[in-house]
Parts: sequence; structure tokens; C-alpha cells
Amino acid sequence: MKVQELVTAFIKKHHLLSENKTVLLGVSGGPDSMALLHYFTSIREDLNLKLIVLSADHRLRGEQGREDLEYVKGVCKKWNVPFIGTALDVKKYKRENRVGTQIAARKMRYRFFLEQMHEQEADYLALGHHADDQIESMLMEMVRTADSSSLSGIPVKRTFGNGLLIRPLLCVTKSKIEAYCRENNIIPKIDPSNKETTYTRNYYRKYIVPLLKEKNNNLHTTIQHLSESLTDDEKFLKQEAKKMVDHTVTFHKKSHEVSLFRKDFKSYPTALQRRAYHLILNYLYDKLPKNLSYIHENYFFRLLNNDGNIEIDFPRHLKVKKSYEKVIFYFAQSSSQDTSFHKVIAIPSTVYLPEGKISVMYTEKLEKQHPYSLLIPVDTPLPLHIRTRRPGDRMSWKGLNGSKKIKDLFIDEKIPIEKRNTWPIVTDNEGTILWLIGLKKKHFEPIDGKALFIKITYDKKQL
Repeated sequence: MKVQELVTAFIKKHHLLSENKTVLLGVSGGPDSMALLHYFTSIREDLNLKLIVLSADHRLRGEQGREDLEYVKGVCKKWNVPFIGTALDVKKYKRENRVGTQIAARKMRYRFFLEQMHEQEADYLALGHHADDQIESMLMEMVRTADSSSLSGIPVKRTFGNGLLIRPLLCVTKSKIEAYCRENNIIPKIDPSNKETTYTRNYYRKYIVPLLKEKNNNLHTTIQHLSESLTDDEKFLKQEAKKMVDHTVTFHKKSHEVSLFRKDFKSYPTALQRRAYHLILNYLYDKLPKNLSYIHENYFFRLLNNDGNIEIDFPRHLKVKKSYEKVIFYFAQSSSQDTSFHKVIAIPSTVYLPEGKISVMYTEKLEKQHPYSLLIPVDTPLPLHIRTRRPGDRMSWKGLNGSKKIKDLFIDEKIPIEKRNTWPIVTDNEGTILWLIGLKKKHFEPIDGKALFIKITYDKKQL
């Protein structure tokens, strides 16, 4: 089958193109993009397409780069296609953003494409990536990543600006494209940097791919089928992972934290757990750190499957902590921050605390108490105090022989570590702990007849 027939069938299979649309073509002057341009001029009238060529000189090859731009401009004039060219200062971008040459060139090129998508109100941006590019991309990802979601290669189409980015030539090899150029008397420009094996992709192109093609001369078809299958699978798994996250993960926007309960999270298949983990990281980080790797993923799943209380460090001060059944992702604050408090309670009054408020009044009613209310005799040594825990704190309650350390009580009640230092404690003026709010109360002997009490109520909404 001829190249034009292959590409047309590929476009129909993947629904890449519609009639009466504006298509931007990224053209560098090389064989791939020139074949792309020629193909689109051949179908322009049949589909009533408005074509506009975009070309960029990256200012990396001096006069040769400018000549390539002028070459594309000349061909566009000859073939009656509108042309928009630009010069990009890749060296400056590379220096300012501390990235490699190829990354800098790609970032600037795509930014130019995006600007034109909006300015031209275009429906499509078509690029000339071909089957060999797909092979190289897949192999490179297999070597450098352990994330299966990154192995789907170059997408056939994706959302770009207000339209779609499409790659109609992914179905044909480099050799077929070169043959197509010869058959149609196209003399493309050749970038000599494509032969430099200092670039990783060029190394694969020169040494690795030819070896594999010796074993399978239809490798490009196999790889493209694999890419499309993985893309479909990954799309479905991500949709399911999003549903899982909606059901199991809580996003605390105010504190920029994420929490989940281990049992709920682990009730889903591992494949979804892994993708949910990545969705959480994408929420927490504005941009994923370069030193974030599969090792951190392994740490997370060890934590998830461990029964102990564990805390692990991630890049940029992100911490993941498991406290009993709860797992929290949070960014560490300064270790010098003091969360303790100590306030004297007047009667009557309302005292506001970091995580709630306490109200105190006199009452003659022997009301039924609940975990967040306390009635104490008026002869209790006053004033009352409310504070956070201190080393050596102990208390006693009904049914307990002697007293128990507050530290041990927190452990018994499975109170998360991060809450213990701010947990409110009510004491009398002699330091006796009357109430570990919500957990334990000091026992007071019942009083017969009418009497006056001190009633303390804690608003537990945020505790």
C-alpha cells in the first residue's frame, strides 16, 4: 500500500480529521514534515481544508537554520500555502531555565504552536512524527522509567489549545517517507545534528532500532499497535482511579494536605492504587520533582502495607505519615513552630482554641453528660486552666487503679501523633487533670440534692 493510502486509512481509523477545518502544519524542512505538507496539499481541496504552515528557526545552526526557514517559505509560496515563520532564542531559554538543548527547543517550539492555534482559531495542529519516532520513544521510556503509564509512547492525537494535535504519519516508517519524497520530487533539508549520537534519541536511531528491525521488519506496526493498546488501557485505568480517589481520598485545600484510610484505599486493585497515588502527587506538587522516582512509590506501598506508625520523606519537604489506619500527605512546617497553648478559664467565658472552642458557665442542672461536656463541683480549686500536654502528665478516672500517663492513653486510644501536641486538657488550679477532652474524665462523687456546678462544653467540630 502506498504512503498516501496508508496515511488516509490511519486518519480515518483514528478520526483525526474533519472537513472544512483549519489545519496548522509544523514544518521544519526535513523529509517528515515536507512529506506531511505535501500530503495535506494533496487532500486540501477534497476536504476543503484551510492550511497554514508554521516553521521555526531555533537559532542553533546559524545561517543554515535561516536557510531552512526560507526554503520552507519558498515551497509554501510555490504550493500556495500561507506561511508563518519565527526565530526562537533557544540558547537564552536553555540558560535561563537550566534545561537541555532539545528540551528548550521543544518547549519554545510548542509555545509558538500554541500561540498560533489561538491566533488562527485553528482546529488542528499536524506534526510529522513517524513510525520510527514511535519505536525510539517507546524504547527510551522502557529504559528510563518504571511507570507503566509512561510507556504508551507518542499519542496519535491529544487536546492542544482550542483544538487537537494530530500525528497522521505514525503509521509509516522513515524509509517510506524518504521514498515518498523522492517519488514526488521533494528535496528536503537535512539537519546534520540528527546524526550526532550525543543525543539519546539519535543513539537509539543509529544503533538500537536497526538491530531490532533485523529480527522483525514489521516492528513499527507492532510498536504502534502496542502504543494504541496501552493508551486505551491507561485511559480506562485512569478513569477508574479517579473514581477511586473520589471515594477514598480527602483533599484538605486549606492546609494543602491529603488524607486517606488504609483499609478503604487497599480495598481497590493495586493497579488503581498505583494510579491513585500518582493523582495525589499531581495534586500536591505544582510540578513533579525530577528526583521523584519509583523508589518513592515503593516506599509508599511499604508504608501502606505496614501495621506500624511510619513517616517517610519525599522531595521538597513532602512527608507521608501513617498513624494507625490513617495516611496523611503533608508539607513539613518549620520544626521551630510551637503548637502548645495554656489559657486560664474565667467563669463564665468562651475560650477559643486552635481547633475549637470551650464554653464555661455555672449551672444548677444535673444534665446528662456526653464526651464533650463536663460537670464539676464548684469547690474545685479555681481558676481552671486549659492547655496542651506536658512531659510526665498523668490522670486517673473511674475504674482505674492509680493513674496513667497521658502519653500511654493517647497510644491506647490510637490518637494520631500529629494531634497529640494540640489536644486540649482541662486542669484545676493545682494541676490535677480533670478532663482529657473527648477521651477521659476525672471521677467526681455524686452530690445529692440541689447544688451549683461548673459546666464545661467543648465545640468538637474541628477536633
